[in-house]
Amino acid sequence: MFGQMAKWVGQIERADRIPVYVDHAFHTATSGRPGPVVLALPEDMLTQTVHAADARPYQAVQASPSPADMERLRTILQSAERPIALLGGTVWGEQPCADFRTFARAAGLPVANAFRFQDLYDNRCDHYIGDVGIGLNPKLAERVRDADVLLVVGARLGEITTAGYSLLQVPVPAQRLIHVHAGAEELGRVYQGELLINAGMREFTRAVRDLRIDGTKWRAWREAAHADYVGWQQPRAVPGKVQMPELVLKLRELLPADSIITTGAGNFTGWIQRWFPFPQWRTQVAPTNGAMGYGVPAAIGAQVAYPDRAVVAVSGDGDYMMTGQELATAVQYKLPVIFVVVNNGMYGTIRMHQEREYPRRVYATALTNPDFAALARAYGAHGELVEETSQFAAAFERARAAGGPALIELRVDPQAITTQTTLDAIRAQAIERQGAAPQ
Repeated sequence: MFGQMAKWVGQIERADRIPVYVDHAFHTATSGRPGPVVLALPEDMLTQTVHAADARPYQAVQASPSPADMERLRTILQSAERPIALLGGTVWGEQPCADFRTFARAAGLPVANAFRFQDLYDNRCDHYIGDVGIGLNPKLAERVRDADVLLVVGARLGEITTAGYSLLQVPVPAQRLIHVHAGAEELGRVYQGELLINAGMREFTRAVRDLRIDGTKWRAWREAAHADYVGWQQPRAVPGKVQMPELVLKLRELLPADSIITTGAGNFTGWIQRWFPFPQWRTQVAPTNGAMGYGVPAAIGAQVAYPDRAVVAVSGDGDYMMTGQELATAVQYKLPVIFVVVNNGMYGTIRMHQEREYPRRVYATALTNPDFAALARAYGAHGELVEETSQFAAAFERARAAGGPALIELRVDPQAITTQTTLDAIRAQAIERQGAAPQ
């Protein structure tokens, strides 16, 4: 059952083999592209008493790029006129991020981040051009298509990062593709790159840090791409008294730079993805697989791991109801997480798709929610209700001053379904499209 979900599945038949199995499990889980392993424990083995020597501590193994790989990379990049670097995936760290930033700035390279990996490169940097994923800036999408060289480091180039495989041609992209990934099995899985490099992020960024490339000829390309990003960041009015673009920008203003933002899955994440600039590694914790309810327990784990940093979990109402009972855990351990619930009274993403494909035939997406602020107080946490944008800053400061877990409920207009459009507009477009379709 677990074979297609895990890197390795094993069953321990003899208790004296436990050290060997556990050592191999951790080695497999942490090497290459990290992932889960599964060890099955038969009941009869659990009752055995044995004497067994300890195994040595496991070692995480990552491949390193060869000198020939790096020279080929330098040659391809130096020939570019419209390059873009795209960062994503795991196996990063503070030093690898810093090393790549050193390289990118020296080369004048425009840098984008993959979906939910916005914290790999400082979003405030004048080399940053945006994130490539759901809610993609149309101008950035066109730049990715028009690029002559793509340096993809760590990202898997799956459906989300490629906008449904529309940004790159399959199997051979029009762009010259350099793909760097820790897992050899990911290289060439969908796209046949011109240069494929199997390497861990620390190993690759250490090698590329001092690579000298003259990016003078693409300076105008980079500056225009960054200007597109800055324009995309300008707040726009949305329906309702709670203006999410302004509120998210205010949240960035109120929080320290090293604060951690966690989210689950749903249209509500679009506000954070678009308007919250992530300045450094480990400031964004979010699922890439559409897992609802992820943000609440992730925030609790992040606060335990980083007790001296501010942690904010942003959830939709349906998203929060998946795991909101974990507020009790935060109260029990006095963890000062701030939970922000974006309440529009429905499963927004599903409702959007229903309106787009079956206008006026929506089903089972409306929610009857509790008073989230009152519910938080019932758990022993601090609770706030925000019904207008102007109320948010004061409510947030009271939540931070509470000294423990706090919840802020935002009552948002259901029409504000995405960062770019409304439910009525989606429905009208669908009706018009279906009316023009052949009967």
